[in-house]
Amino acid sequence: MKILVTGGAGFIGSAVVRLAIARGHQVVNLDALTYAACLENVAQAAQSPNYAFVEADIRDRAALDRVFSDHKPDVVMHLAAESHVDRSIDGPGDFIETNITGTFNMLEAARKHWIEAGRPEAFRFHHISTDEVYGSLPNDPEVQFTEETSYDPRSPYSASKAASDHLVRAWAETYGLPVLLTNCSNNYGPYHFPEKLIPVVILNALAGKALPIYGDGSNVRDWLYVEDHADALLTVVSEGAVGRTYNIGGENERTNLELVETLCAILDAKRPRSDGKSYQDQITFVTDRPGHDARYAIDPSRIRDELGWRPSVTVEEGLEKTVQWYLDNEAWWRALQNRDGVGERLGTGK
Repeated sequence: MKILVTGGAGFIGSAVVRLAIARGHQVVNLDALTYAACLENVAQAAQSPNYAFVEADIRDRAALDRVFSDHKPDVVMHLAAESHVDRSIDGPGDFIETNITGTFNMLEAARKHWIEAGRPEAFRFHHISTDEVYGSLPNDPEVQFTEETSYDPRSPYSASKAASDHLVRAWAETYGLPVLLTNCSNNYGPYHFPEKLIPVVILNALAGKALPIYGDGSNVRDWLYVEDHADALLTVVSEGAVGRTYNIGGENERTNLELVETLCAILDAKRPRSDGKSYQDQITFVTDRPGHDARYAIDPSRIRDELGWRPSVTVEEGLEKTVQWYLDNEAWWRALQNRDGVGERLGTGK
């Protein structure tokens, strides 16, 4: 199978590229190499004869047409997106242009390719999205997001992803394009760009800096190890029913405070502070993000029952792997710390 992966130099996209190459697929990695991309993420995969890289922007329709014409993929896995909620608060325009207009361009380029190829039955356009499109949940373990949950996005980021989801479904209904959609919970793991919560906590802890937690730390997220997510995505694109949406969760709900305390305990064991104190002493509560959703939690019944997929690790196991990866790969994250906005407080609404 030849897979066109958009955003394949990003966090989740690179995990998909690495796993797809490891499983013997041909991969075309299309990435604009914006601030959060890093080709080091796919350096090993790039040594394979089954790997090709194209630097292109999904906002450039002509470039997309050339990629489809040159490489003729069997399936598309569309991950390219602006994804940081705080950045969307400060600069929503980039999110509208990339996540909405870019997805429109991808759909049209894919539809043109699919028609010119004779509408092959096996072709798939797999759109990878987020559980944030569903809005916020009450603090009730019996209530979770399902594939039928109404959309209720609260941030410019989640609104742009909701819009892109609707476009994908519209292209399926109007033009018959064979699509798949997935909505995932919060990802974490190796190669996570150092502006998101988990890498911020790890790297700030090691640097002796404050560990910032928004509000009182009670916001709940379901945490999905990125390599598990990549496995789920490849399962969906190869076995999922056309037109179907699958929610992908880690089955690991934790408050932000619980998550940070777990990270501190792992660091205490793996890289103790020189003064013998716990990294928890560095926890600092900061002014909350505007419109901060209280809780996300996914009901993973559909992907489990229909495709037999479940996550392989608990959040504690995944966090231990993640911390060890950052300890072992200082050269990777050091090189990214001078990029625009990294280490700054973004998304204050000012």
